Amino acid sequence: MASPRETDGEPTRLSRRRLLGYTAVGVGGAVAGAGAGTGTTLAATQESAPPADAAGSRTIPFHGPHQAGVTTPVQARAVFAGLDLREGVGAEAVGRLLRLWTQDAAALTAGRPATADPAPALARRPAGLTITFGFGPGLFDAVGKPEAVPAGFVPAPSFSIDRLQDRWSGGDLLVQVRGDDSITVAHAVRVMLVGARPFATVRWQQAGFQYHAGVAPGSTPRNLMGQVDGTVNPKTDDDFDEVVWSDQGWLAGGTTMILRRIRMDLDGWDRVPPPEQERAIGRRLSDGAPLTGGGEHDAADFTRRDHHGLVIPADAHIRRARPGHGRHRILRGGYNYDDGVDTDGNPDVGLLFASYQASFARQFVPIQRRLAALDALNTWTTPVGSAVFAIPPGCEPGGWIGRTLLES
Repeated sequence: MASPRETDGEPTRLSRRRLLGYTAVGVGGAVAGAGAGTGTTLAATQESAPPADAAGSRTIPFHGPHQAGVTTPVQARAVFAGLDLREGVGAEAVGRLLRLWTQDAAALTAGRPATADPAPALARRPAGLTITFGFGPGLFDAVGKPEAVPAGFVPAPSFSIDRLQDRWSGGDLLVQVRGDDSITVAHAVRVMLVGARPFATVRWQQAGFQYHAGVAPGSTPRNLMGQVDGTVNPKTDDDFDEVVWSDQGWLAGGTTMILRRIRMDLDGWDRVPPPEQERAIGRRLSDGAPLTGGGEHDAADFTRRDHHGLVIPADAHIRRARPGHGRHRILRGGYNYDDGVDTDGNPDVGLLFASYQASFARQFVPIQRRLAALDALNTWTTPVGSAVFAIPPGCEPGGWIGRTLLES
């Protein structure tokens, strides 16, 4: 709904009648609220100080050597959709879909309507929108290029702690949409999925959230257990070159991704005393600092002991997940989800854990094996979904995502 001084994004002058209307509302508020301010002041404030739209107008470039939405700092809202190709869809049809997706994503992320946009007014505020595409293991056979599967890109294994459900796993194609506004993200998802209908069906769709834009700028995101999540992420271009971006053939400039849906037993977690919660994690809940002291980004001392033994216990999450002297680093991008209650009335809440790395088998799998074997948090977390995708490199204007694969 338009504000009192805005119609279709254009400022208008307040008429005398409208001004008097606001004055009456202001007087009523002053009577009820004992000094809440006069209507004249309210009207003057609305006329002289329009709301800023910095978050709504922010754009993130779509074109470039890498797809946006991988190393982009976490936005407020994310939707991940896994799709299955329709029977008989091959390389030519997949190429047409990717050209359409590229064209529409470039427009939407710049704040312009997509091709045949069903609601062009919703494209006006890009709000830091990114749209990222990926290829599941089944796509390579479908397009007649089984030999193009990147080295180390294997179907997601099932670990001992997993209780995977088909409804949250697999997929031939990935659409990842992230942004700082829920309406913008929902509109972009709709455009992408409508465009895909002749070629693919939606296998699953999962939505997650983080702090909204401006709420906690510069801080590490938190999950619904209250933990900071992502403290040791790579942060520099050199780190990204080493950890995230592939240098293999058609995937050069791209990466691999795994999305894990991790359900949390928050009721059980809430019954654990905070000191024990911190020992399970290995960090203070208040500020994310390691239990051995310092600040959030100070290195943990995994050798320190006190009269109880190791200050950071042997099964603490940060001990089990540590990179292993740089060999097994990943870029993690977690989004919380809260889908109400399940059919049994239990809370369906948790984390959509997205991990990006140059080699899925070499980087992610060893870390997850250590966590599956021994991690205190396994008591309160259960992976119920898992899907892997190769994220192709970006493209320049006039190009399209996936061209390096289909025309190789």
